Amino acid sequence: MVIDARNVTLSLGSGEARVDILRGVDVAVRKGERVALLGPSGSGKSSLMAVLAGLESASGGEVVVAGQSLRGLSEDALAEARRGRISVVLQAFHLIPTMTALENVAVPLELAGHADPFAAAASELTAVGLGHRLHHYPTQLSGGEQQRVAIARALGPRPALLFADEPTGNLDAATGDTIVELLFGCLAETGATLILITHDRDLAARCDRIITMRDGLIASDTLTDPVAA
Repeated sequence: MVIDARNVTLSLGSGEARVDILRGVDVAVRKGERVALLGPSGSGKSSLMAVLAGLESASGGEVVVAGQSLRGLSEDALAEARRGRISVVLQAFHLIPTMTALENVAVPLELAGHADPFAAAASELTAVGLGHRLHHYPTQLSGGEQQRVAIARALGPRPALLFADEPTGNLDAATGDTIVELLFGCLAETGATLILITHDRDLAARCDRIITMRDGLIASDTLTDPVAA
């Protein structure tokens, strides 16, 4: 299992102000699986992603990701656990505005200790159709191009696990469809496991499983292929 999470809880505040966001979640994901997380706003899906990605520490339970327990790790230790193993793509792109596309993609490769991060970054950008935009800054790129850069940045270090939170949320329908095809094509080549947060049921149906969350709990966990079920 690339993810094995048991009885995961997440609470904020204390006393009367305490809010229980995750209320005892169990989830296991096999290597190479594509899993969609569905649910209304406030259901806990983004919080679960944050805990599984090591961006947020669980209040309780056990989270093992890529063979490492995340229990009790400091922020620095969580960052080290993510490095080279876990990548995240968000709908807001989160590119560094003062860096070119090439530099944005090279940074995580450098941190991962790649021997030639800029050459690798150029190759990743070429693979997503941006070989001619290497030296452009985010403000000089369209939304779809920025998301391509974000995908190249995320997949460059060849992570075992990719989290994507509404990756087409800031894009028009046609551009979003292009990004989805690109994302799934890249995943097929790298073999990375995908955890995808989306409100789009058609997009979720492209995954192997759909986990639906409600009120901080998993309401259902179903295979999308009836033959496999």
